[in-house]
Amino acid sequence: MKKILILSLIMVLGTLGAHAQKFALIDMEYILKNIPAYEMANEQLNTLSKKWQLEIEELQQEAQNLYKSYQADLVFLSPEMKTKREAEVVAKEQEAQELKRTYFGTEGELFKRREALIKPIQDEIYNAVKEVATSKSLQVILDRASAMSVIYASPSIDVSNEVLQKLGYSK
Repeated sequence: MKKILILSLIMVLGTLGAHAQKFALIDMEYILKNIPAYEMANEQLNTLSKKWQLEIEELQQEAQNLYKSYQADLVFLSPEMKTKREAEVVAKEQEAQELKRTYFGTEGELFKRREALIKPIQDEIYNAVKEVATSKSLQVILDRASAMSVIYASPSIDVSNEVLQKLGYSK
């Protein structure tokens, strides 16, 4: 009987310890909107992206114009001229594709710029979240903005403002 009582007591204490874990939420979108450096970096990236997109579209338009011109002159061209004009069109299209890859590819300029501008801000936020979690003895902090599985969360466990305070952007 004593063994059953002790075993039950251990199970109850273990269950209570598991329920004592503390959780909190942050809203990453809210935090990022309140950091001016992030907004400036995002604006810089958008401007650069639009500029590069225009360059690519101009090259694609040039390729399209070359093709239309080729189509219009097709009946008048010798076989050598046809081959030469086709090569020009293909070269222009390849140039546009290469430029697109250079700017927007997985290892492209936009990726590198985003990494250089945004990563330090993300690291700073991570460190602030870690400090808040440590100071409040939190085991888990979820991001309300990206966690699709969080259906409802009490605003009382949202520590976004405390993270902003740690970053120096108090609300």
